[in-house]
Amino acid sequence: MKLHELQPASGAHRPKRRKGIGIAAGQGKTGGRGQKGQKSRSGGVKRGYFEGGQLPLVRKLPFARGVGFNSPFRIDYTPVNVGQLAMAFQAGGEATPETMAEAGLVDKGEKYIAILGEGDINVPLKVTAHKFSAVAKSKIEQAGGTIEQIKVVRGGYRTR
Repeated sequence: MKLHELQPASGAHRPKRRKGIGIAAGQGKTGGRGQKGQKSRSGGVKRGYFEGGQLPLVRKLPFARGVGFNSPFRIDYTPVNVGQLAMAFQAGGEATPETMAEAGLVDKGEKYIAILGEGDINVPLKVTAHKFSAVAKSKIEQAGGTIEQIKVVRGGYRTR
């Protein structure tokens, strides 16, 4: 048996009945289409996305670009201010993501930390984080501290 020899069993397939409307068509007055209306007439098939005359969703979408879009490359940083660091750490201490989590400045599971410049710092600290604002850098260095930036690896590529 070859593919072109396949056919349904005899009697399993009936030829398609070509329906018309009217007595002459052979299926009675309405031909199984009901009385009046769009579906009773020839060509009266609505598109699959037809919404009853309302502006269809597929035509609204171009105006809603960007809504609900979540970039897979976005990095969410947890902000920590220099004023918080000054209160949480002693002079000469190290502020790393782990020690910040122990001090309660960030949650334990936070991946990326950004140091921002709000508040005053007057104790020298060695601060290690993923991102620093320019104001935070200058305030930490003016207090006699040092900064160390952790490289952020995103999708196998280094961003900084």
